[in-house]
Amino acid sequence: MAGQSFQHLLSFLMLLLLCAKPGLGSVTGCIEMERQALLHFKHGLVDDFGLLSSWGDDNRDCCQWRGVQCSNQSGHVIMLHLQAPWSENPYGYQTLRGEISPSLLELEHLTHLDLSFNDFEGSSIPPFLGSLSRMQYLDLSHANFNSTVPTQLGNLSNLLSLDLSDNYYDLNSGNLEWLSRLSSLRHLDLSYVDLSEAIHWSQAINKLPSLIHLVLYDCDLPPIPQLTIPSLSHGNSCVPLVFLDLSTNNLTSSIYPWLLNFSTTLLHLDLSSSGLNDSIWEYSFGNMSSLEYLDLSWNDLDDEIPNTIGDMGSLAYLDLSRNQLRGSIPDTVGKMALISHLDLSCNQLQGSIPDTVGNMVSLEKLSLSLNHLQGEIPKSLSNLCNLQALELDRNNLSGQLALDFVACANDTLERLSLSDNQFSGSVPALIGFSSLRELHLDFNQLNGTLPESVGQLGNLQSLDIASNSLQGTISEAHLFNLSQLSYLDLSFNSLTFNMSLEWVPPFQLNSLQLASCKLGPRFPSWLRTQNWLNKLDISNSEISDVLPDWFWNVTSIVHNLSISNNRINGTLPNLSSKFGSLSYIDMSSNCFEGSIPQPPYDVRWLDLSNNKLSGSISLLCTIGDPLLLLDLSNNSLSGGLPNCWAQWESLVVLNLENNRFSGQIPNSFGSLRSIQTLHLRNNNLTGELPLSLKNCTSLRFIDLAKNRLSGKIPEWIGGSLPNLIVLNLGSNRFSGGICPELCQLKNIQILDLSSNNMLGVVPRCVGSFTAMTKKGSLVNAYNYSVGHYISYRRLMNPPYVDRALVKWKRREFEYKSTLGLVKSIDLSSNKLLGEIPEEVIDLVELVSLNLSRNNLTGLIPARIGQLKSLEVLDLSQNQLFGEIPASLVEISFLSVLDLSDNNLSGKIPQGTQLQSFDIDSYKGNPALCGLPLLKKCSEDKIKQDSPTHNIEDKIQQDGNDMWFYVSIALGFIVGFWGVCGTLLLNNSWRYAYFQFLNKIKDWLYVIIAINMARLQRSLQS
Repeated sequence: MAGQSFQHLLSFLMLLLLCAKPGLGSVTGCIEMERQALLHFKHGLVDDFGLLSSWGDDNRDCCQWRGVQCSNQSGHVIMLHLQAPWSENPYGYQTLRGEISPSLLELEHLTHLDLSFNDFEGSSIPPFLGSLSRMQYLDLSHANFNSTVPTQLGNLSNLLSLDLSDNYYDLNSGNLEWLSRLSSLRHLDLSYVDLSEAIHWSQAINKLPSLIHLVLYDCDLPPIPQLTIPSLSHGNSCVPLVFLDLSTNNLTSSIYPWLLNFSTTLLHLDLSSSGLNDSIWEYSFGNMSSLEYLDLSWNDLDDEIPNTIGDMGSLAYLDLSRNQLRGSIPDTVGKMALISHLDLSCNQLQGSIPDTVGNMVSLEKLSLSLNHLQGEIPKSLSNLCNLQALELDRNNLSGQLALDFVACANDTLERLSLSDNQFSGSVPALIGFSSLRELHLDFNQLNGTLPESVGQLGNLQSLDIASNSLQGTISEAHLFNLSQLSYLDLSFNSLTFNMSLEWVPPFQLNSLQLASCKLGPRFPSWLRTQNWLNKLDISNSEISDVLPDWFWNVTSIVHNLSISNNRINGTLPNLSSKFGSLSYIDMSSNCFEGSIPQPPYDVRWLDLSNNKLSGSISLLCTIGDPLLLLDLSNNSLSGGLPNCWAQWESLVVLNLENNRFSGQIPNSFGSLRSIQTLHLRNNNLTGELPLSLKNCTSLRFIDLAKNRLSGKIPEWIGGSLPNLIVLNLGSNRFSGGICPELCQLKNIQILDLSSNNMLGVVPRCVGSFTAMTKKGSLVNAYNYSVGHYISYRRLMNPPYVDRALVKWKRREFEYKSTLGLVKSIDLSSNKLLGEIPEEVIDLVELVSLNLSRNNLTGLIPARIGQLKSLEVLDLSQNQLFGEIPASLVEISFLSVLDLSDNNLSGKIPQGTQLQSFDIDSYKGNPALCGLPLLKKCSEDKIKQDSPTHNIEDKIQQDGNDMWFYVSIALGFIVGFWGVCGTLLLNNSWRYAYFQFLNKIKDWLYVIIAINMARLQRSLQS
């Protein structure tokens, strides 16, 4: 808590002052009346930890009791320091409980009362404390007090320090007028006290002439009334405020004029997390010439950083992070020569890092992470010899990664984070960085091998070089001296570990991530020495082995385990007995056999997909509510689905597809109130969709295809599941009509009702599928939300990315990362009647439309060419008639077309796209003619069979040809000498002309390459 160090310092100084107070004659023994008062005070308390066990000991003077301090002159009790001590026991602080006895009033000379960090169980602050007239120091912070702050505290006219903080919103004060009577008050901390009704709080503060330290953190401060602002203008306040913390409030611009009252005295100003906007720059902080600490982080600033920021020459600490600042970093930042901490991270800053940063020679921490900075790291950073932390991660910085820019700080640098940029070249030698604790170079374009010098960084605690293009071998020399290492991530590089069987690492890791490194084929034996692993990821590491017995000892305290995408075989034991508290288990894509193991009770992510597991899943009913993801897909699991789903209200993703489950979908599925993804495809499920599913209003992905589900498609899907993006009920036994209520699915992007027994017409309201009429997708937002649920720690779990199977040309294609680009309707293989509704043309972002194998009649809509995004159109095996609309040639991305087996007639419209399709796309339409069909149209035959017409055409053509060649000759002569003559006479024109030709050549090359790629895709499809 801000100000806590000041509070402790003040307490310590007062204690020294009281203990060192000179006196001509010391008084021994405490006063009996005060002794009895202390005992009465003790009796009102509950002392669970024996903190006051010395109180009442007849052999000890009461001035020697724990926490009691008496005056050396008078013998009166002047101090009660009963702050709860910290302990490593499960309770944390060793607290006193109970009530504060009025017997304290007998201690008339009490000047210091500290009851902080105790637990008074929601009781009120006793009003009688306001009668302790000599009180100078009152600390009731973090003591679980409730109700309203008693105004009687305003009677403590000698009070120097008042701390009521950290009672966490249980305290409130509707009026701070009582503060104005505390004329001696120097330190005030009301953090977490609810001041939302204290409208005139600023006026009360202005009446404290001695106040130098004020903390109102998270007090829900109301805006300063406009009528009072003129009276608060600069110069009207006599408050010598030095330290001000108003962070985590919802401040408005009315606060700015009030701040100027303290522009000449203020050293420390914290306005972080307070909803401030750009108007703050209108009140230039450059006028606060004495300001040494300024924190404006976590606000809504979205303007450029003003050049005047450099005028704040006294600043030692500046934090503007977590805003939306844009533009470039001004060169004037280099004028802040005294600054030691500069944080501009998590903004929208662009441009390069200015060279003037190198002028800030006192800089100890520089954080520019999470911006859009470009270019190379300036060499001027080599002037920063005091640098301890350099954070430039998640930008667009580039260049060879040399470390000469921190060479001057090789003895002081503790943290170097350059992750998620575009640095290239090899990892430089890391010699001399004796203080380095964190080295993060992940997500760059580094290549080559990892230098062995990394093993000499004896203080290194965290090493992350994941997701680069490193290759080669990791030997013991790379790690031999890293005794402090606790975090190691070399994932997604082409690295091969080559350790001796006897090697014992010098470290005990907390997190080990070696995904896609080569560790196999056997489990690396050195892993057995790691006893403190919290996360272990050795997925896709070419291990083809059984799980060794020692593996369960290594993972006994692991919270996150991934051994997926290997060839690990054998059976799985009872996981609940092997792990104490395992929240993330990914053993997918291996060769495990046998039954589903009993998982830990508190598992949050369980992925056993793509194995050879069999049998029932009833053991899963032992999992508790924290479960967020369950993926058992692609196994040989069988039996009915258990009816215990009601206990998993937090479940977000359920994937049981491609198994052998039978029976009905349990009604308890309706209790999955948080579920967003439901995959049950390719099982043997029967019966109707349970009505209880209408309670799962968060559902976005439903795939129940390839089962034996029957009945009508429920009307409630449209009204109760408004968030659906994917609905796949294909290859079942659903019957009845397509209910118009489905048209309420405004967010639907993939609708598949194919291969059922659907009757009736295609509803005209299909044009209401709003997501198919607009660019963009909700899928990315969906993946983020699931990732937010499941990936509760950024470096621990990947976000869940869903997938969907879209069927065309009799094949199914899987979409995952590109799923947001697919917008598809598949109603094929049903018994639908009537015409294709004209409203389908409104779905202008539709990518795939499959209405094949129905009984549709009528014309193909004439405006079908308006579906410009269409890539797949299958209308085959219907009873459509009439001509193919000419507008169809306007769909330039069409790669799959099937109009076969209808009653279409007339000529296939001329256009490169339609003539490029195979004959099979048009077969079964006897009255259809024209390319690519061999059957010629009647008008083509007439032209071909008329000799007179041909002779006349030939004569006319010959005449035209003659004049054509004459025109070419004349044009060539004029054009050649008009252009070349000019080029010969004018040097600048000649240079510009050839430069233009080069551009034309490049343009033609790109156009040809793009069209060749499209042609290849068409031929492949």
